Amino acid sequence: MAAWLIVAVVVIAASVSFGRELEDSFEAPGLDSTAALDLLTAAQSDSAGPTAQVVVTPLDGSTFFDSEAARAALAGVQAKVNGLPNVLGTSDPAGAMAAGPESAAASGSVSPDGRVALIRVQYRLLDELSADDLERLEESAADAREGSPLQIELSGDLFFAFQEPTTGMSEVIGLFAAVVILLLAFGSLIAMGLPIGLALFGLALGVSSMSLVTYLIEIPSWAPQIASMVGLGVGIDYALFVVTRHREFLARGMTIEESVGRANATAGQAVIFAGGTVVIAILGLAVAGVPAMTSAGIAISVTVLLMVVASVTLLPAFLGLAGHRINGWGARRRRARPPAATVSAAWQRWGRHVARHAWGYAIGVTVLLLAVTAPVLSLRLGFPDEGSLPRSRTERRAYDLVADGFGPGVNGPLLIAIDVSADSSVVEPLRAAIGADRGIASVTEPQVNIAAGVATMAAFPSSAPQDDATFATVDRLRAEVIPAALAGSQARAHVGGQTATFGDIGNRVSDRLALFMAAVIVLSFLLLTLVFRSVVVALKAAVMNLLSIGAAYGGLVMVFQWGWGKDLIGLESTVPVLAFIPMFMFAILFGLSMDYEVFLLSRVREEYLVTGDNDASVIHGIAVTARVITSAALIMISVFVGFALGPDPTTKMMGLGLATAIFVDATIVRMVLVPATMKLMGNANWWLPGWLDRLLPTIDIDGEAGLPEPEWEVGATAIAGRDEELVDA
Repeated sequence: MAAWLIVAVVVIAASVSFGRELEDSFEAPGLDSTAALDLLTAAQSDSAGPTAQVVVTPLDGSTFFDSEAARAALAGVQAKVNGLPNVLGTSDPAGAMAAGPESAAASGSVSPDGRVALIRVQYRLLDELSADDLERLEESAADAREGSPLQIELSGDLFFAFQEPTTGMSEVIGLFAAVVILLLAFGSLIAMGLPIGLALFGLALGVSSMSLVTYLIEIPSWAPQIASMVGLGVGIDYALFVVTRHREFLARGMTIEESVGRANATAGQAVIFAGGTVVIAILGLAVAGVPAMTSAGIAISVTVLLMVVASVTLLPAFLGLAGHRINGWGARRRRARPPAATVSAAWQRWGRHVARHAWGYAIGVTVLLLAVTAPVLSLRLGFPDEGSLPRSRTERRAYDLVADGFGPGVNGPLLIAIDVSADSSVVEPLRAAIGADRGIASVTEPQVNIAAGVATMAAFPSSAPQDDATFATVDRLRAEVIPAALAGSQARAHVGGQTATFGDIGNRVSDRLALFMAAVIVLSFLLLTLVFRSVVVALKAAVMNLLSIGAAYGGLVMVFQWGWGKDLIGLESTVPVLAFIPMFMFAILFGLSMDYEVFLLSRVREEYLVTGDNDASVIHGIAVTARVITSAALIMISVFVGFALGPDPTTKMMGLGLATAIFVDATIVRMVLVPATMKLMGNANWWLPGWLDRLLPTIDIDGEAGLPEPEWEVGATAIAGRDEELVDA
């Protein structure tokens, strides 16, 4: 405990004193949008830095064309923003209106009806900025709002780069549910408090360490939120498994030290294997070829790894300190039945019921899961734009004002970067060709830097940033319009900007998703074959995990794309599924599903090795693990649902998807489909070719083989544990 305390103090103090800000960047090597940014950066172009938008409209419903007060207030806002540090310049809607309404509308900074003015703010390169720049912009807008006749809203790249995700209530909801579930499951404040405390401790340490890990790799600002979601769930679950096994050993009359040691050697070893599987699966995100996803995977893996290590080092120390009080303050004096029944009669009856109707359950559940998975055929990957945010956010209000005044595409401009070092005559023909495309509403005047050999222009699509039509326009510009306009010239042009970057990232993730899934499935198959010494069990586990994850994907389509039940989670409009969500979900869920598979099958195999009776072993495995698995799943679901109720659509997707998959896996799959299929396959479940059996090393996942005879408590506790009937008598 002292060692962990020292580590925690050092890490948290270092994070507060020296930790770096987390930043968002979705650049990836080899993409056309990245090539555009690289070209601008190399030429030291102002367009290489992030932008912000200040959107203003008169509060009284008038227009800038007919209100002198509104125009004066607009000029004041523009001057205030232009004077902020690290701002290279802004557009000039106030100056444009001096030339008349038609000139103002033609400049693209004032809407044709004069109701909305748009101040585009160009910042320095992202590396030169920090969250302070966003804070200063927000403070400037807040000052300008006081006594102003204008509504002032903000949006843009700067928010994506530095906006901190809203946290707090999501974690509180999940923790409160976990407290209630653990109290009902254990009936002891100490037994409830240890898993909760361990998870919070590990989470604080893991999240604090991220600002230090940024010295090695860039961690995106949204990584702590996903790490919190996963870390809370696995931290509580892993501690729950160890505490449950410890209470079982105490109930049999073992000494405190003996019970803690055996709990660590059994459930603790399973925690290491299950947690290791989660870590490996999440680290597999590197396959995506997107640095932000790789670094986020590393950050989440660090949090999970901390939870695993704490579960087998710090938790046993606390269990030793708690002693018999783990079962309640009066546990030593009670001479009633053991505090934690090893076998649940109710779950034993359920196991027998499933075994008697194995064919019906196997077919019915499989059909049900395939039906829920079917909507995946309509899965549409993309990046939700600011129009999907709650109306309480300034970014959403700015988005709506811009869309109403200028058209939806102005919220997602495409940045055209042209290398004109060898031929500068192509700029105007290229601008005309892009402007003539059916998906482009307008194109700005090009800015040509002959010395740097770079020209830039912004093209505004006629559709919203998240629409499929916008990405189709980007593809058409790259494949048809630009090559045709530059035919015979040595000039090269690239399409960049946030909208194009998101589309490129989505395409790369989609292209590599199948490879990633195959790699994780093969790895898990090999690990399960090694642990359970059965090809059939390993193959069946992989297939069933796919069914659970498929059901989660189907649920995302039904809620976020089709809008079924979206009001229940506070989703204001339908959105495409964020491109990297399926890969993240697959990595996390495949690892978490293995947790329940390991804890169930380890007890089934333990009984099978003793009795050789497959059917009885399956029923016994359910009877001794179902209670703790369902409790663990309820906790995990509660944590994830808490995040699904948060304000951000991306967090909602991750939370709802994970909650759905865990619910399906821990109930329908683990408690129905697994026992039904194992009953149908009989002893074939444990088939392993002889040559493979000789090659594989022996791993005792349950950990009890080879342990010495346990030490027993002296007195009534030992009698209660070894001979319950004598106590009853």
